[in-house]
Amino acid sequence: MGFTCGIVGLPNVGKSTIFNALTSAGAQAANYPFCTIDPNVGIVSVRDERLYKLAELIKPEKVVPTTVEFLDIAGLVKGASKGEGLGNQFLGHIRSVDAIVHIVRCFEDPDVVHVAGHVDPKRDIDIINTELMLADLEGVEKRMDRTERLAKSGDKKAVVAMDCCTIFKETLENGKPIRALLLESENRRIGESEKELLRELNLLTAKPVLFVANVDEKGLKEDSHFVAQVREIAAKEGARVVIMCGKIEAEIAELPEAERSEFLKGIGLKESGLDRLAKEGYELLGLLTYFTAGKKEVRAWTIPRNTKAPQAAGVIHTDFEKGFIRAEVIAYNDFIASGSELAAKEKGLMRLEGKDYIVKDGDIVHFRFAV
Repeated sequence: MGFTCGIVGLPNVGKSTIFNALTSAGAQAANYPFCTIDPNVGIVSVRDERLYKLAELIKPEKVVPTTVEFLDIAGLVKGASKGEGLGNQFLGHIRSVDAIVHIVRCFEDPDVVHVAGHVDPKRDIDIINTELMLADLEGVEKRMDRTERLAKSGDKKAVVAMDCCTIFKETLENGKPIRALLLESENRRIGESEKELLRELNLLTAKPVLFVANVDEKGLKEDSHFVAQVREIAAKEGARVVIMCGKIEAEIAELPEAERSEFLKGIGLKESGLDRLAKEGYELLGLLTYFTAGKKEVRAWTIPRNTKAPQAAGVIHTDFEKGFIRAEVIAYNDFIASGSELAAKEKGLMRLEGKDYIVKDGDIVHFRFAV
C-alpha cells in the first residue's frame, strides 16, 4: 500500500466524477447534493515508469505496482460538524487517512448547480476548513474534559496533555488548522509531547492537504482567477495543488490502456490526473519507492524518506526486519544502464549495505535475513 487519501469537498464540485475517473469504481455521480452516502473506496495502482522498465529487462512472472487508496466522503456543507446535511458522521471516515484531497470547483457551468449559488473557491475552502476545525475543536475539548481531573491531582502525563490541548484549542479558536501550527518552525511550543498527542487525537486539520482544482478543458492550458485563489491558499497552508479536469479524466478512464497515452498527447498533457496526484501525494507525505526485482516478481514498495534498510525490509515482512543481515543494493540508473542484476554486479555496481543504510528512491534491493 502506498498511502490513503480522503476526498472531501462541497456537493457538486466534481468529487464523485473525479473519484470515478481515478478508480473506475463506479461511484454515483449526480447533479444534486449528498449523492454519495457512504464513503466509496477505491484502490488504484500507481503508474511508475521505472517499474515497467525493470519488468521489460527482467521479464518476471508478475509485476506489482504500489497503490493509493481513495475514500470518497459525502459532500460536506456548512454546519456539517453540528449535524447539517449528512452530519459529522462522515468526518469520522477520514480520521484514518494519511492525507486529505480537497476538491475545489474552479469552473463555471450553468448546467451544474453550485450548492452556494455561484463559484467561489476561497469561500468553498473556508467552509470545509471551518467544519474540519470545528470537528477537531470538539475532539480536543472532550479530551480536556476527560483529562482535567487527573491534571489537577498532579498526574504528570495529564498535565502535559492539558498543556498540549490548550495550544491546540487556542489555534483552532483563532481559525487556524493544526497543520498551520506545525508549519511555524519558529514556534517552539511543538515538541515531542505535542506530536505524540496529535497522533493519538488524529485531528483532521493536522493532516497534509492536497488541493485538486477541478477546471474545465480551457483551465488545463492556463490558470484562471479561480485557480489563482486556490494556489494562494495552498501556499499559506503548506499544501500542494493539482490541476485536473474531471470531465477529461472521466473520458480517459473509459479508454483502453493502450489508447490513453495518445489521447493525453492530443490534448497537450504528458500524464493523467491520477499520475500527477500520486506524485504530488508522495512529495507531500515525504514518501519514496524502492523495488524488489526477480524472475518471479518485480514489485514497488512505498516507505517514508530517511527509512533505514531494516525498517524498509519490514514493509515486506516483519521477519525481514527482525532477522536483517544486510541489503544488496543497485541504484536504478545503474541497473538500467547495465541491463541486468548480473551485469551490474560484474561492474561492481551492487553495494552491500548494513543496518544504518538509508534506502534511496529507486533503489533495487535484495534483503538478506535469518530468523
